[in-house]
Amino acid sequence: MSASKLPAYEHVKAFVKSKINLGAWRAGDPVPSESALQQQFGVSRMTVSRALRELVVEGVVTRVRGSGTVVAQLHRILSTLAFRDIEEEVLEREHAHATQVIVLESICANAALGQILKLPTGAKVFHSVLVHYEDAVPIQFEDCHVNPQSAPHYLDNDFETTTSTQYLLEHAPLTETSYSIEACLPSPREARCLRIKSSEPCLVMTRRIVSGLHVASLMRLVYPGMRYSFGGKFQL
Repeated sequence: MSASKLPAYEHVKAFVKSKINLGAWRAGDPVPSESALQQQFGVSRMTVSRALRELVVEGVVTRVRGSGTVVAQLHRILSTLAFRDIEEEVLEREHAHATQVIVLESICANAALGQILKLPTGAKVFHSVLVHYEDAVPIQFEDCHVNPQSAPHYLDNDFETTTSTQYLLEHAPLTETSYSIEACLPSPREARCLRIKSSEPCLVMTRRIVSGLHVASLMRLVYPGMRYSFGGKFQL
């Protein structure tokens, strides 16, 4: 089902989840009121109530007496999979890795992106879109926004020889990261670049990197569900 044909309450749910997944809303932060969401999406109160009710059941948000709806405490286990570079994974399987550059540009941050990267609206942000291949088969669609304060020469990198993850780890040493993984349908461009049908589920990792005093990057990594699985390890 295309995004435009989704029920109205699913659009409200997707909006709330995207704010949480991208780090714009943290655990304990208030979710906009039902009336605010009604106005924003032009839907009925019943539609918004259903969306929030389902998010409560899913453990995404929680109701707090006297405070309304807030983002729930999400208990995630950090693991080594957060920083598995795609080229490293492919080479470990003794297969050939290749990168295709789709977009490489400098853009102006909109309000939402600026909030995530802690930059003012209109600030310069580097943007890259890459597709990674394993033995000539596309396995990852990567959409990355980079703070120029953390990696001022990011756009000069040769992405066919050095992946964006490798470059950022070298030029913007990691001090903090947050990420989420969810199942989603691909956008039309993602489906086209990954050579899959728009109805084929994908695994999507959203990853935010902090380096020193700056939020260095925001990545959206899309993997075809039939071609890829995540693995990692952790210690208690």
